[in-house]
Amino acid sequence: MNILILGGGGREHALAWAINQNPKCDQLFCAPSNAGIAEVAQCVALNPEDGDAVVEFCAAESIDFVVIGPEAPLAAGVSDTLRAAGILTFGPSKAAAQLEASKTFTKEICTACNAPTAAYAHFTDADAALAYVRRQGAPIVIKADGLAAGKGVVVAMTLPEAEAAITDMFAGSFGAAGAEVVIEEFMEGEEASFFILSDGENILPIGTAQDHKRAYDGDQGPNTGGMGAYSPAPVMTPEVTQKALDEIVKPTIAEMARRSTPYQGVLYAGFMIKNGQPRLVEYNVRFGDPECQVLMQRLGAQALDALLATARGELDSARINWADDHALTVVYAAEGYPGDYKKGTVIKGLNVAEDDPFVEIFHAGTAQKDGQTIATGGRVLAVTARGGTLQQARTRAYDTIAKIDWPEGFYRKDIGWRAL
Repeated sequence: MNILILGGGGREHALAWAINQNPKCDQLFCAPSNAGIAEVAQCVALNPEDGDAVVEFCAAESIDFVVIGPEAPLAAGVSDTLRAAGILTFGPSKAAAQLEASKTFTKEICTACNAPTAAYAHFTDADAALAYVRRQGAPIVIKADGLAAGKGVVVAMTLPEAEAAITDMFAGSFGAAGAEVVIEEFMEGEEASFFILSDGENILPIGTAQDHKRAYDGDQGPNTGGMGAYSPAPVMTPEVTQKALDEIVKPTIAEMARRSTPYQGVLYAGFMIKNGQPRLVEYNVRFGDPECQVLMQRLGAQALDALLATARGELDSARINWADDHALTVVYAAEGYPGDYKKGTVIKGLNVAEDDPFVEIFHAGTAQKDGQTIATGGRVLAVTARGGTLQQARTRAYDTIAKIDWPEGFYRKDIGWRAL
């Protein structure tokens, strides 16, 4: 079958890498792309948020299946446009994508289905929000209500930090995403991610992971889109996983169906876990980045079968065959990220893992120019390794990243520290 992936980051490179291994995949296209994706898929100059243009391309290239990677096309309703044109699509509807596009919507869903989460308040006015945090005190969590590319969250440990975050958001630091703000209680515990496929009725858990959001070692520095991840997450014990399914995930899927907005796609649930009790931090309506890299490294070719079963409404008979393995990814970012950073620097040594079946270098912000790979984004590479133990995977990832020649980049040296 001919398959189109929408999106051009590290998540989409990992999806393309896994899908391309499945014999069901004849031709694989990706729009837009990056230097790594270009090695496994045909690159297409197509705006993934333009549903009509995507439908036109699908007709021209006889596309059988579309996989939507990022959140922006989902929030724009591209999945609805594709389905209306009769094209098999992986990704929730615009209405269901509100689980990520609006933090207030998610809180309302949690209230309706009694899913454990942080207490919160919603504001459209900076003065009211400032008065609220002054009453509540710190630590406290400030979130832009809308989509902010994974960066619209400030965990304020002091009152001045909280006040600055509110002022910045209402001043437009996250664009339209910060026009409304959600303020939540600070939850203590250990954070983990749980990925579940849903066809609107049936669900299939497809793995756990733990992300590292802070820019620097020891969980210091500003929040980022993610500096590394590993899978599985030991904190997600069988007991915690079952609680999360019974108390949070299943009630959410049932509530979405009750509202006539059934959820079809991957649901990425972020939990804070304390004393064996998971509470919802947030939902995302797509695979996380860099969590997708470790999940695809472990799933391989069977990922396509699971995505197809989701899109066809056949998850009741789908299964995942897990190896008893671990995967870990280290993000190589441009110096200065998540603030200002230089673009166009040359990366050398990317062939260091080409003969190693246990290591993949997934590209995020890269491009080809004059025969060289250049950095075009903040998070540039995700060096991902598999092993029989997490320590083995970690050693392979760090041994590989140390051989890459890119003086303008930096990476955390402690990915996996909580588990190890």
